[in-house]
Formats: sequence, structure tokens, C-alpha cells
Amino acid sequence: MRKAKAASRWHAEVEIQVQFYDLDPMEVVWHGNYVKYLEVARCALLDAIGYNYAEMKASGYMWPIVDMNLRYAAPATFGQRLRLRAEIVEWENRLRIDYLVSDAGTGRRLNRASTTQVAVDIASGEMCFVSPPVLFQKLGVQAP
Repeated sequence: MRKAKAASRWHAEVEIQVQFYDLDPMEVVWHGNYVKYLEVARCALLDAIGYNYAEMKASGYMWPIVDMNLRYAAPATFGQRLRLRAEIVEWENRLRIDYLVSDAGTGRRLNRASTTQVAVDIASGEMCFVSPPVLFQKLGVQAP
């Protein structure tokens, strides 16, 4: 039996409808399009904490994705309404976001995923081994 984890206080949910152009020849969402769905959820989350990509750049940091994991449970189909949820689960040394893609009507899980991003100082191109203070400010937490 799987234990339910506590929800992060930093999360966002959005709904989308599967479009025809996202389908593969088998008439289900092509697996690569889930990456696009994660980006939609991630952007909503970053907007919610006031640290979207433009704000990251303005703060002097870029946050490239260095790792991405996806696990598919069921296919999405044309016209289906999807709920995309993103939540920050790690932030001290990297930014790890967990995702859930589910059917908006039934709640049935279709996909779980996670991404890991690291801060890179734009001026020097150096990767930061500790998240910069601006992230802690945006999250409203004390730096370690």
C-alpha cells in the first residue's frame, strides 16, 4: 500500500483539453507531448510564486532542467480534459518539481513526472551548488 505524501504549499493546477495535433497515429497523445504539458504546469507554478522565466533571468540566474522522469499509466485522447498539477518538493540545492497529469473529470492518473533544475549564474556560467537567495525569498523561507 502506498502512503500518501503531504502536499507542498507551493503548487499550481491548470486544465487543458487535448488537441488533435497532440495525437500520434494510434490516436492517443504522443508520449513526447507530455513534456509540453509539464511545461504548462511548471509555468503556472512559477507564475504563482512570482519567479517565472523572465524574473529568473532578471535575477541573474537561469534554471536549466538537468533531469526529467516520466511514468505513463494510461493514455490521453482527443478532446479529453486534463488536470495538470505541479508542486515544488525540493528547493535548497536544486529545484525539484513533481507533476501529476490526470483526467479532469474522474481524477484518474495518466502520468506522473518530475523535473530537476539547477541554478546557473548567467554572468559566469557557473552552476550553483546551493539555490540562490532569490528563490528562498520567492518561497518565503529562510536560507539554510
